[in-house]
Amino acid sequence: MSDILTSTGSEKLDNILKRLRRTNDVKRRYEYILWLAKKLEPLPLEFRQDIFKVKGCVSNVYIVAELKGGIVHWQGDSDAQITKGLLALLIEGFKGLTPGQVVNIDPAFITQTGLQANLTPSRANGFLNILKMMQAQSLSLIDFCSNCQ
Repeated sequence: MSDILTSTGSEKLDNILKRLRRTNDVKRRYEYILWLAKKLEPLPLEFRQDIFKVKGCVSNVYIVAELKGGIVHWQGDSDAQITKGLLALLIEGFKGLTPGQVVNIDPAFITQTGLQANLTPSRANGFLNILKMMQAQSLSLIDFCSNCQ
């Protein structure tokens, strides 16, 4: 893993990446991911529908975007703790961003987490699918917001 961090365009996400990279201990990285999972607010049952379900995940993962004042606000959940933690990482990392900023996040940042080497292929693919769904939802919100770019 390179020592150089490339900015993601999200200060919060950059700070999460720095925190993950402070240790080479995989166990400590996963403890942080599990801590993020515990902090995630429960998702109301009405959002546990196929329209909000992330496709291509072995776990059940739901993500919902809402536009408030030009900023995307996220809710989500998963039935698997590691996946829930990865979802929480993205939700926390995208706080305060406009839909246009979310759409412009380069998925290459995932390698900067230092987690991909220890994620199962299906979980790593799920992480990317969660990101893609968040970006797709953000893209759909741009139509509703004149200052989201």
